Amino acid sequence: MTDVNAPYSCQKCPRLAGFLDEQRIALPDYFNGPVPNFYAPDPKLLIVGLAPGLHGANQTGRPFTGDAAGDLLYMALDKFGFSTGSYDKHADDGLKLKDAMITNVVRCVPPQNKPVAAEINMCRDSYHAPQLEALPKLKVMLCLGKISHDSTLRALGMRLATYKFGHGTEYEDPVGRTILSSYHCSRYNTNTKRLTEKMFFDIFARARELCDA
Repeated sequence: MTDVNAPYSCQKCPRLAGFLDEQRIALPDYFNGPVPNFYAPDPKLLIVGLAPGLHGANQTGRPFTGDAAGDLLYMALDKFGFSTGSYDKHADDGLKLKDAMITNVVRCVPPQNKPVAAEINMCRDSYHAPQLEALPKLKVMLCLGKISHDSTLRALGMRLATYKFGHGTEYEDPVGRTILSSYHCSRYNTNTKRLTEKMFFDIFARARELCDA
């Protein structure tokens, strides 16, 4: 497999690059760069998030690490055998993935956690689409949230009108891999019960089943 990451000095999106420059001054102890993928060799499962959180992955340099969304995600990964070790909210906690990779459709933290369309498109074309092509053993793409779902489908040349986002939707891509989608495991969604622990675990149970098939 090939690991497709944005260089730390990436300037493809001026607004995001400028925001990171500001954070390097305001938060000098943070990672403050395009967050690289976190992965096991030759993953079967690709988890696709939206973008790094300011005080989560942008701080720690590892996807979904350090914020509330990561608490539920790493719990699910452990429960269904996609990780070893213990998650402890920092990049050197010793946790390792098994048969899995975690990425984001936008690699840099956006202001107010909201990337704009041009940034999503740029990161998709530059990094997300090439990554999808570079995982020879991939069986399942698990998209967390509508933007992740839509960007992944566009990267695969699939019509959004035909393959609409919904929690628990399951589609097949042009080469036979499965696209699963879930509501994002954000604090807002879990606090409002839009996404419950059981709902999230049910998605991971299906991902485990597909990866093991």
